[in-house]
Amino acid sequence: MALKRRLLPVVALVVAALLVSVQASANEDLRRYVDKNTQQLVDKLNAERGLYAEDPEAFYESMDTELRDFVDFRRIAARVMGRYARQATPEQRDEFVEKFKESLFDSYAQALVSADDFTIAVKEATIDPSNDSRASVAMEVETAAGNRYPVSYSMYRNDEGKWLMENVIVEGVNIGLAFRDRFAQEMESKGGEVQAVIDDWSKAVEALELEEGANKS
Repeated sequence: MALKRRLLPVVALVVAALLVSVQASANEDLRRYVDKNTQQLVDKLNAERGLYAEDPEAFYESMDTELRDFVDFRRIAARVMGRYARQATPEQRDEFVEKFKESLFDSYAQALVSADDFTIAVKEATIDPSNDSRASVAMEVETAAGNRYPVSYSMYRNDEGKWLMENVIVEGVNIGLAFRDRFAQEMESKGGEVQAVIDDWSKAVEALELEEGANKS
């Protein structure tokens, strides 16, 4: 019995060390997974810098193909609609997913295509110790001029065990929350007409970008 009591602390330490090691390995696996997908996207953008101007639809299709297995656009779009998703028909929700993707490609992918050379370094992935189906991934975008911008992905693991991106934070700005606030504002200004908000979503995103630019200046 005395020996058992003496061994218990040692066993506890060994188990704790193993758990830490497993968690560290899982974090590194996720970091590598995100890095692989991120670098593939950067390569795709560099290879297709002129495609957006020549054939926007082909550009959208190319981006969608590259990102559909890494980004859960449907989940993000549903969160942007928020409580108003219940007012939309299944067809309207499907339409908004496509409108939302197109607005993202217009706003961010094209900005990156038009920018000077840049690199993205995936720094660290951290799986939530209290919920191993949630994680955050820290990265840094560096421009040719040496400017650096912190970016963080929010990730979740779906029922099939696949990690998918569900939100982005850029320089402290929660993009998903900003879009959700904009959707709510548009619903108010358009008298609660979901279809009207969907139809004008690209304009709403452009207005949001102008406001963010003014706030930074």
